[in-house]
Amino acid sequence: MLFEHISFKNHEKIIHAQDAKTGLKAIIAIHSTKAGPAAGGTRFYDYADSDAALTDVLRLSYGMTLKNIMAGLKVGGGKSVIIGDPKTIKTPELMASFAKAINDIGGQYYCAEDVGTSVEDMELVRKHTKFVAGLCTGEHASGDPSPFTALGVFIGIKASAKTKFGSDNLSGMRIAVLGLGHVGYDLATQLHKAGAKLLVADINVSVLEKAKIELNAEIIDVDKIAYADVDIFAPCAMGAIITDHLAQNIKAKVIAGAANNQLATPSVGEILTQNNILYAPDFVINAGGIINVENEILGNYNRANNLDKMATIGTTLLEIYEKSAADNLPTDKVAEQIALERVAAL
Repeated sequence: MLFEHISFKNHEKIIHAQDAKTGLKAIIAIHSTKAGPAAGGTRFYDYADSDAALTDVLRLSYGMTLKNIMAGLKVGGGKSVIIGDPKTIKTPELMASFAKAINDIGGQYYCAEDVGTSVEDMELVRKHTKFVAGLCTGEHASGDPSPFTALGVFIGIKASAKTKFGSDNLSGMRIAVLGLGHVGYDLATQLHKAGAKLLVADINVSVLEKAKIELNAEIIDVDKIAYADVDIFAPCAMGAIITDHLAQNIKAKVIAGAANNQLATPSVGEILTQNNILYAPDFVINAGGIINVENEILGNYNRANNLDKMATIGTTLLEIYEKSAADNLPTDKVAEQIALERVAAL
């Protein structure tokens, strides 16, 4: 049952969109519009079944509410997923059908890029609705949000290193990056420039070879990289990567990456705290992309101001870490509590 779903968390609206002609099967989740129109990316993924898709979109949508409020943005939380393999079923007609479903909501939700979708896809969507962001053309176009997400994560990693190791100098640190998509590779590039020793994993062999040549990265198996002997682990692929077992056995002293919903279960944060592992709450550290997109939605894009906002990601994390240590609470619980208090105050 939807309302009894463990991830429902009082969502305002759940919309199912289906079009037999184009093959579209999509779910649009709007968690909160208290701060403004809901905003969040569109994930195109070959889910095992519709239940898996529903769980993911609910978790992602809720996470966007937390992310946007913690970043001080004037947009609410929402997310959408399209079910299927984008490599085989994505067509302009399917994206047009999806865009019409977005348009029917009437501005309560703005979509943008996410896993499986691109700037080009959003340009197609714009032909059928104005409720889309992350565009590369137009008066307030902000472009691909991936580099800004990566920048925010880099800033967050430096803040996390300062808290855990006493310095934000990453030179010589061993950092494992799982997932070398648009965000992960950009992040890895910044870490390499900062002098970090990189270990990387991805299912894409060609991008691994590229990282080996360009970033002098050591290639590790996808199933083993989270357990590698490193200082920092940066998950930048799909969510739920940090399980109870990993939390008990991970060698890294810091977990700080771009992936959404990194903790597989509510108990994981407590295990990490007990084991003295510093966790950067994902919805705080990966807010750079939505920070850049917000101005596009509101019609006042200003790149310089957005970069200033991204700098506060590190400051916010430091505040969370201090409160976590003082109250002996998991960092994810501290961050969620602060975010929900801010939403309730709207």
